[in-house]
Amino acid sequence: MSRLTHLLITSLLGFVTVVSAHEPDSFNYLLGTQAIGGRYQFTNETKLIESARLIRSLGSNVMKFTLSNEGSFGKDKGNVPEKPANVKTLVDLITKEPSHRAVMEMPFTFYLLWAYPLTSKTQAATFKPEHREPQYEELKEFAAHLLKTFSGTGKHFYLGHWEGDWHLRSHFDPKQPFPDGAQERFTDWLKVRQRAIDDAKRETPHHDVAVWHYTEVNLVEPYRQNDGSCLTNSILPNVDVDFVSYSCYDALQKDIRAGLFDALNHIESKLRPKPGITGRRVFIGEYGFPTQRYSPVEQNRKTLEVMIAGIEWGCPFTLYWELYCNEFHDGQHAGFWLIDDMNVKQPAWFTHENYHQWAKKWVHETTVRTGVAPNDKTFRSAALTYLRAELAKLN
Repeated sequence: MSRLTHLLITSLLGFVTVVSAHEPDSFNYLLGTQAIGGRYQFTNETKLIESARLIRSLGSNVMKFTLSNEGSFGKDKGNVPEKPANVKTLVDLITKEPSHRAVMEMPFTFYLLWAYPLTSKTQAATFKPEHREPQYEELKEFAAHLLKTFSGTGKHFYLGHWEGDWHLRSHFDPKQPFPDGAQERFTDWLKVRQRAIDDAKRETPHHDVAVWHYTEVNLVEPYRQNDGSCLTNSILPNVDVDFVSYSCYDALQKDIRAGLFDALNHIESKLRPKPGITGRRVFIGEYGFPTQRYSPVEQNRKTLEVMIAGIEWGCPFTLYWELYCNEFHDGQHAGFWLIDDMNVKQPAWFTHENYHQWAKKWVHETTVRTGVAPNDKTFRSAALTYLRAELAKLN
């Protein structure tokens, strides 16, 4: 083979690699699931690797999991059984711990991470001025590492946290007011996290990679009309977060579409503007229907209703809770799952799997026919037509 022929083949292979990496797998298909704290597994791999492989087999290019001292390690609900001695920071975790490193290198495009610095267990509930600098430095280092390491890959990283209204109400009583100082501590915590990510983006050369910061709210409906104290009403207007995740169980108790639209509109009304971000900035970070209360058929039907409402409203993501159930009460699993504890795939699994098969085929055929990938509006319209037809089959 001549050197010129070799160069031509190499160039062509490079072009094919770029195309296959960006079409259709880099497309945002809007729907997905997550792997956090599952209480069972079925292989000898770590729970994180097993979950990631399953989510890829589902057809999804979205991976949501925990990076923290409490969530990443532990034989019961951790990503991996034990914390290696050489893992001291978030960067260490995704570079030195093999399972976390492997998942970060998998062909997921969108990573949603509950990212809590490892250098201290201090988080929002106990945040004090002396904690600002170490929290800032570790999160900034982490964001900068993501930008440098994954520059040019098209990956998007959303760094956030678990349900913020429970961080604010450590007593877990929605009827009780915030503990003294909780609002100020949480506001300060979010500001430090946003500043760390903004500074990393400004100071780190990068291209075709994105890192964003989000807060998660979970008590919206009880305070939507009376404007009482919750993260959305009391803190969101005072911080510059990029996105908001809504753990939306409080909006699912009656009419799903109406409840979600009312809550999502209310959250959005409290957001400060971010001129650099186009489109909606509130997504559904969690929704689910436990089989302790719903049959698998009902679970699937309600899942389709949430999918439709999230896409119709304009959510960047609508993420099902979850792959494996994380809740165990009175000797049985609550049933928040796509795959149950007997390794049986539920109807909601096949709804997600079939959706991704349809979506990838539709995006590919549309791109071939028009010469360009479909835009978000066009895809949402087609997705709604598909999902409404799927729901009609169940009614």
